[in-house]
Amino acid sequence: MSMLTPGLRRGATVLAAATAVTLGLALPALAHVTINPGTAEQGGFTKVAFRVPNERDDAATVKVEVAFPTDHPLLFVSVKPVPGWSVKVVDGKLPQPVKTDEGTVNDAVTKVVWSGGKINAGEFQEFEVSMGQMPKDATQLTFPTTQTYSGGEVVKWADPPKADGSEAEHPMPTLKLVPATGDDDHHAAAAPSTGAAAPTVTQVTASGSGSDGTARILGGAGVVVGAIGVIVALLALRRRPS
Repeated sequence: MSMLTPGLRRGATVLAAATAVTLGLALPALAHVTINPGTAEQGGFTKVAFRVPNERDDAATVKVEVAFPTDHPLLFVSVKPVPGWSVKVVDGKLPQPVKTDEGTVNDAVTKVVWSGGKINAGEFQEFEVSMGQMPKDATQLTFPTTQTYSGGEVVKWADPPKADGSEAEHPMPTLKLVPATGDDDHHAAAAPSTGAAAPTVTQVTASGSGSDGTARILGGAGVVVGAIGVIVALLALRRRPS
């Protein structure tokens, strides 16, 4: 026989439903290809990680191709080696010359391709890039990404945001640009030693990136733990002698 009154049962049901909805909203986002952190300062240099999860149970991710913006070209691109993976930085001619603080740019990095490694089922990999200088006249940069699986399937993460504000099926990784704060300490390490009108590509061994995916998981787990705690408290109150 249940020891919960109808009111307590309704409360427990509501908590369970809220927990399921919260987790349902949080966890699917972890399956998207994202850029972390998701913001950088205008006019500065930054280090980001392209986080690529494997969404298939029967295939491994074997190739990742990230397209770089050509309307706001980045003159300095430095990639961190990833054990087991080879990387190719492609420098190409821009569709149209772009004027920057360093002068008119005709060629820049157009894409970076990682291949030769594997991201197995239930795993993800981060591909780190140090880059700049961020444009001062843009609010965001987009990086359409192509993910190739061992079975031959190709998934393009290139969908723009929907008009109604909801998330697209395969949203493209987007880096939001915010006004500079004047604190350039964290940008200085990523900046090249000298300016140049041509793109610069180097190899670095920078440290790891942020962990917002982990934070999402912990946040979802916290909701579950909180809900369980409330139910236990309700049971304790019910059993207390009057």
